Amino acid sequence: MTSPHEQNGQCVPDVFDAECSARHALELISGKWSVLILTALAEAPRRNGALLRRIGGISQKMLTQTLKDLERNGLVERHDLRTVPLHVEYRLSALGSSLSATLIALDRWAERNFPELDAARARHDAARLGPVAQTDS
Repeated sequence: MTSPHEQNGQCVPDVFDAECSARHALELISGKWSVLILTALAEAPRRNGALLRRIGGISQKMLTQTLKDLERNGLVERHDLRTVPLHVEYRLSALGSSLSATLIALDRWAERNFPELDAARARHDAARLGPVAQTDS
């Protein structure tokens, strides 16, 4: 008997299946830091400091951790620029490049629609707080 995510001995991609590697791929690329790093690298290859400046709010620890994870999974390549002191540059791999258009579209959607999301959140919060909290100000 085959598992639910196998058919004729082949893996059937299904992000809803907790055991499927497609789920792991989705988890890898769905974090905000992964999305922002991959989008920044789609603009141009960058060194660590340039990524820190480009991506507001990311810590050095989180940047390093996320870059290592993206490199391990084949989305980012680390290139030693062979200088003293050591300088490395990060760039998208071919696999990372194949993902970049989708992530850029997601970024642009967020930039276009954040006012509507902010307004919906404010309406929701105001409705939950009710008239008592609104009159305190």
